[in-house]
Amino acid sequence: MYIITTKDGSHSLFSEKYDEIYHSGNGAIQEGRHVFINSGFDYGIKNFLPPIGGESKLKIFEVGFGTGLNALLSIIAAQKQGVSVYYETIEKYPVPLEVIKELNYTQLLENEKYRPPFHSMHLSTWNNEHAVTSNFTFKKIHESLLNFQPPLQAFNVIYFDAFAPENQPEMWTVDVMRKLYQLLKPDGILVSYCSKSSFRKTLVAAGFEVDKLQGPPGKREMVRAHKRTS
Repeated sequence: MYIITTKDGSHSLFSEKYDEIYHSGNGAIQEGRHVFINSGFDYGIKNFLPPIGGESKLKIFEVGFGTGLNALLSIIAAQKQGVSVYYETIEKYPVPLEVIKELNYTQLLENEKYRPPFHSMHLSTWNNEHAVTSNFTFKKIHESLLNFQPPLQAFNVIYFDAFAPENQPEMWTVDVMRKLYQLLKPDGILVSYCSKSSFRKTLVAAGFEVDKLQGPPGKREMVRAHKRTS
């Protein structure tokens, strides 16, 4: 893999294994903020935390830790909004640390204030919980999602950030989506940059209700899927 610079100036990686970049070429940070923070994290804060009647800690599961950009954006959002987060992510092919150290996310975000927690996530041991900040608990799992046996009804929000269906089709099946459906608490949500009709049909077959939302720069649409209980 090697580093590329996207249109908003932030880095992404190109994976030769999957012949695809990790984040949108139209802007890695822009995409992460739009898809996962604005449409996932913020929705979770509004709908799953007090005073609306939810828990005191937002629980997020990310499919594909990758560069750690989505987790970093979630740390920043949690700090700014003054909320507590439990963040768990799964990754089969970790990005080498020497590559991570060259990424420019912390230089572009908050004047490097978040460099220590960003590196802390990547340096943390696998399969153990870590207090990355005072209000952000983090755990990364070194495993394939296909083999992972998740707890039932454990999370409010899922960030689904696998490589595209044409490059990693095994991640976009009905069986995988059913696994993620079971992982969500009642009324929980899954957000993804992908809005292909085949993916929406797969989500529906797994039990989700699917909303099409405006996509990030360079994409017309994205999806937010709901685990409805009534």
